[in-house]
Amino acid sequence: MTKWIAALLAASSLAAPASAHEVWIERDGAGPARIYLGEPADPVPANGDPEFPKLKAPALFAESRDHPAPLVRHANHIEAAVSAPGDVRLVDDNVFEPWAGEDGQLQGVVYHARAGRNETRHALDLEIVPLAAGGNSFAVLWQGTPVPGAKLTIIDPDRWTKTYVADARGALTVPPRGNGRYLLSTSHEVKGDRTLSGKVVASTIHVSTLTYLAP
Repeated sequence: MTKWIAALLAASSLAAPASAHEVWIERDGAGPARIYLGEPADPVPANGDPEFPKLKAPALFAESRDHPAPLVRHANHIEAAVSAPGDVRLVDDNVFEPWAGEDGQLQGVVYHARAGRNETRHALDLEIVPLAAGGNSFAVLWQGTPVPGAKLTIIDPDRWTKTYVADARGALTVPPRGNGRYLLSTSHEVKGDRTLSGKVVASTIHVSTLTYLAP
């Protein structure tokens, strides 16, 4: 079993994908969005994470997932040209092949990501949503419903990392730790058959990230 799968399986019971591979977006102002696959607490290698080739065609969008942005592949990230300013999101359910869990049943992973904290609406199945535009308090939502006690991992601009537990509303406040880019991540396992990469899985681990710039 690969390192990322072992870490993700261990984390899924706690709904926190710490130390596992994640997909995240970085965007500066109204510029293009950069999509990464790797371990966000570590610097991104110049030639990309060893698993980066598995990130093939994430669907990144601004207003609607029915209108994904065009993608351009670079050595260690994928760039998406987004014309509209504001928050952007993506979904990708075709990064890693399903794998057999300890009970022998297949499991799979779906990645969700968002950059920006201007909008208080949700548009992803699993999303970390600001309670107020530009604020430091967030809620973890599964299909629009709060996830009480969700585990939320915070990586600050200096790559200091800590996992917190959300309250009964699925909410918590991120402590300010300087200016720069913050990355928040969470995960949520859903039981039930679903087809991923052409295979029927018995459970799906949803992994979601949010990045934003603190001035």
